[in-house]
Amino acid sequence: MLKAVSLGQKCGMKVSELCLGTMNFGVPGRGLHGDWTLTEDQAKPIFQAAFEHGLFYFDCANNYGLGASEEVVGSILRSMFNRWEYVITTKVSYPMGPAPNLGGLTRKHIMEGIDSSLKRLGLDYVDQYIIHRHPHGIRDQPHVPIEETMEALHDVVKAGKALYLGASSMFTWQFVELQSVAKLNGWTEFVSMQNHYNLIYREEEREMIPYCKHAGIALTPWSPLARGILAGSYGKSLKEGKTERSSGRDSKRTASLYRGVADFKIADRVAKIAKKYDKKPGQIAIAWLTNKPEITAPIIGVSKVEQLAELAEATTISLDEEDVTYLEELYQPVENLLSLGTS
Repeated sequence: MLKAVSLGQKCGMKVSELCLGTMNFGVPGRGLHGDWTLTEDQAKPIFQAAFEHGLFYFDCANNYGLGASEEVVGSILRSMFNRWEYVITTKVSYPMGPAPNLGGLTRKHIMEGIDSSLKRLGLDYVDQYIIHRHPHGIRDQPHVPIEETMEALHDVVKAGKALYLGASSMFTWQFVELQSVAKLNGWTEFVSMQNHYNLIYREEEREMIPYCKHAGIALTPWSPLARGILAGSYGKSLKEGKTERSSGRDSKRTASLYRGVADFKIADRVAKIAKKYDKKPGQIAIAWLTNKPEITAPIIGVSKVEQLAELAEATTISLDEEDVTYLEELYQPVENLLSLGTS
């Protein structure tokens, strides 16, 4: 059973040790993730299993399935559980259509975005509203003064439409600047950082993770299994996809994120350690994260009940120090994906 933990030191709310990402729930064929999407009926057993294992923290975004994920997730949660039983986030930034104001972090899109998300979710508020990227971090979106973004987010909180604020992948100096602007103006600060971090992408160890640890900001890494590479979904190369997702168009996105020379060598070491502990590779990759005290709740993605059960069990695995060293020692620095605009 997963434990309930504090969402960092800047927030009193409790979340589960793992967060369930909801990118793959929605309407098949709708949005960028449509070719590996589960319908509401297919997703319900996963949500039931989540609660049975103590997972009550769910992560959405308005652009997942162009709103379909929020619709499905909201419907499932409302029909199966009480509002006080779960914590739900959603995100805003990426464009929701071709209209000029349907994207970015302008006051207009934030205000319209939260209302649209709440309508799709069927909720009065979300527990956390997360900016999907920095205000200047998405290509072809308007260059917004960060004061405009932060004041609008503050107003969302003060209106009771979100209880807390979070942020996702950006340079550390950008995150610090946003926090400073909020603090100087008496606006709501971020309590969490949803960053890109796993065994084959560890550039966040340079600045973002130490900063968040020092500032008491919760870390909830996305892609803890490197889109399946660390779980063995790709075999020995990106051309050897073994699942519907890894053999489909999602492999192109994976290739854009993971380009390190040691990626599959590290994945092989994960598999070897898994044999030593009599566990699955994905469990070891998650255990590597949850063994780190600065990590609050990795965001996992699953398509089957048994996958959720396995990853929940991973939080109970204690890795020997020598095994952690073995898993980490092959890593070589790569170019920060934020510099390439692909994170």
